[in-house]
Amino acid sequence: MKYKAIVFDWDGTLMDSVGKIVETMQSSAKYMGLPIPNYAQAKDVIGISLLPALQKLFNIDDEKAAMDLLLTYKEHFKDHTQVSSPLFSGAIELLGKLKQQGYILAVATGKARQGLDHNLQHSNTQHFFSVSRTADDAQSKPSPDMLQQILAELNLSVDQVLMVGDTTYDMAMAEAINMDRIGVSFGVHNVDALQKHKPLAVIDTLDELLLHV
Repeated sequence: MKYKAIVFDWDGTLMDSVGKIVETMQSSAKYMGLPIPNYAQAKDVIGISLLPALQKLFNIDDEKAAMDLLLTYKEHFKDHTQVSSPLFSGAIELLGKLKQQGYILAVATGKARQGLDHNLQHSNTQHFFSVSRTADDAQSKPSPDMLQQILAELNLSVDQVLMVGDTTYDMAMAEAINMDRIGVSFGVHNVDALQKHKPLAVIDTLDELLLHV
């Protein structure tokens, strides 16, 4: 085994939730009387923590206005939370195989802790992961804070861990500490954008990951 642990991003990497997030950003903007972002604009900020993502998307500097928008987003998102978005094809099988092979699995996500816990529970995947870091636990991507906390908790060195994600924010945070990284092509950012951060590979399906670990 080349690595001891594999860290996954969540939205756009394991869970097919990008469309739902974009739709909620758009409905929140409409409710607040803000210019409604198009799909590409809203999609581009997915991956960083929600508050800075909304501030970036709507160019909001005022802290109160940003918090009002954040609360509106959370209220609108609740309309969907009875059923989580589906996992990507092959996600359960991949996690099972990696766990069986002895890898420690972790999550580093821009989601809030409550959101991740909800998704883990409803997708019945919580037993796969030994550790997770969310927007409530660490600095937002592309800061490597999430990864550094995971390394410290697992008592592993950078060269023992692989990061897997769908955004340039995932690639950049791993690159910042010289952690090996693999991009996925079916999430938020395109292959060319991911390649700028020199991943080992950009895979088109989750099961391709098994060829690189």
